[in-house]
Amino acid sequence: MTMSDPLNQPPHKTSILVANPSAMGLFGLAMVTLVASSQKLGLTSGTTLVLPWAIFLGAGLQLYASILDAKLNNAFGATAFGAYAFFWVAVAMTWMIQGGLFGAELAAKADIHQLGVAFLGYLLFSLFMTIGAMTTTRLLFAIFVLIDFLFLGLSLSVLGVAPEPSHLIAAWAELGIALLSFYGSAAAIINGQFGRVILPLGRPLGPARS
Repeated sequence: MTMSDPLNQPPHKTSILVANPSAMGLFGLAMVTLVASSQKLGLTSGTTLVLPWAIFLGAGLQLYASILDAKLNNAFGATAFGAYAFFWVAVAMTWMIQGGLFGAELAAKADIHQLGVAFLGYLLFSLFMTIGAMTTTRLLFAIFVLIDFLFLGLSLSVLGVAPEPSHLIAAWAELGIALLSFYGSAAAIINGQFGRVILPLGRPLGPARS
């Protein structure tokens, strides 16, 4: 009688089921842009109570969606949700620095033009992500187009190029992002629950991703 050697057993493959994170990620994006746009449009004032939504919805929820998309081997979704999650982390910290949380000296030394350069970097990122979004759905493509206008408006406004109209472009684009993201989140949930298309997302503008 011989005992089998566990080290010689054939390897086992384990499959882990991961839910589609689109609804959750888009909801996080919708909430933070809705609250932030209310401040840009003058409906609310200050950024103090935008901070929690930036950290937990804009950053936390989108980062979690990014991790799940990475597990689904969706590089586009993982990159988009992850990059915008850390954008909101950086924005939240910027507001905290400006508010003096890290000391008056650090706040006094802040050069707002560096923020404008960062917005330009995110504009470049969003532009090539918009091209990639052409292979997904028309709704997602429209969201990215509005994100492009958001970063364009933010960049010009902070760098002092036509600040008032640029600020308005950013504000209305951000509100549009919120509304479309709410729709996208709703579509992901409702279509999934009913097993058929009830809220259409639109066919890709380019060749669909295989």
